[in-house]
Amino acid sequence: MPISIVADLLPKLRALAAPALIATLAVIAGCAEIRPEGEAGTKLELVYPGPPDEPRFIFERSIASSADVIADSDDDQFRRLLTGELRSGTAFAKPYAAAVHHGRLFVSDTADRTVKAFDLHEQKFFLVGQEEPGLLIKPIGLDTDDAGNIYVADATARAIQIYDRDGRHLRKIGGKDLFDRLTSVTASPDGSRIYVVDIGGVLSDNHRIRVFDAHTGEHIRDIGKRGAGPGEFNLPRDLAIGKDGRLYVVDGGNFRVQIFDAEGKYLDAFGKAGRQYGNFSRPKEIAIGPDGNVYVADAAFGNFQIFNPDGDLLMFVGQRSESPGPGRYMLPSGITVDDDGRIYFVDQWFRKVDVFRPVALTADGGFGAPAKKTGK
Repeated sequence: MPISIVADLLPKLRALAAPALIATLAVIAGCAEIRPEGEAGTKLELVYPGPPDEPRFIFERSIASSADVIADSDDDQFRRLLTGELRSGTAFAKPYAAAVHHGRLFVSDTADRTVKAFDLHEQKFFLVGQEEPGLLIKPIGLDTDDAGNIYVADATARAIQIYDRDGRHLRKIGGKDLFDRLTSVTASPDGSRIYVVDIGGVLSDNHRIRVFDAHTGEHIRDIGKRGAGPGEFNLPRDLAIGKDGRLYVVDGGNFRVQIFDAEGKYLDAFGKAGRQYGNFSRPKEIAIGPDGNVYVADAAFGNFQIFNPDGDLLMFVGQRSESPGPGRYMLPSGITVDDDGRIYFVDQWFRKVDVFRPVALTADGGFGAPAKKTGK
């Protein structure tokens, strides 16, 4: 039967169907999403760390397209039960970085040349940077401030594009004369400053952090230069701001994270090249949680490691794998943590964002949970 005819018949079918039939269809739909149950009748969950350690995080979900977020109507569910139609949506082409603000997740897609916005609470989806002004060419790093404004590093344009929370373009900062190889942008919580990572390159000495007034675009200062000493960088990748205003910089080519005060004075560093936990192999992006802990994504390890604010290793999450699945990664890159402690981890190879929830947070708690439906 053509789908169009089925769609026309849906209201009649729903009205005529016996209550028992509707109940049966609802059970079938629900069973498709129920996870296997353990011996005690509780759902099995992927937790970190695993037994016998006390778990701290639970794998919650994977997001691969808009279909994983957009609310599904009763009619849509009913139609697919009758026709066998699968859900579809706008998928990632090559996701890289992520930022989140009050349940709205922003993910840069370097191949699709957009920022994809998923409102996890309201279950909505939209695209940012599709048109002028603010047309994106190769969005890579991104961040949000406390107001929800979006800051996007465009690697090809060598500029920072700034939008409001709904994707309306506000202004542009930078240009090809200011950066050698732009990779990341971080906004101060109040939106007054931006910290732009210039990764430089093999033939460039401009391995540095450039600081700008986020409203006027005025260049304030640079932090660091090429080298291996304290306060020097070799292919810096990303920066995050701690709760006390300290700056944490992923110094990729030196296999470490360096710590600076708010004005760029060197304070300390942690990490080194190695295969042991607490070491780094190919560190990418960095995030700070609401507890001040530091989260570092490592593309070679296929995981992210969690450190306290002073750089002591607490735990790691994930594993490198050539097979897709929860907690499995082939080419992870971006990471961000929301105000409730939910972690959003990007994998370029499997084109997904995995979400991890703190054990103390219920599935329906916090900004990242879908809004509860109100019945009559």
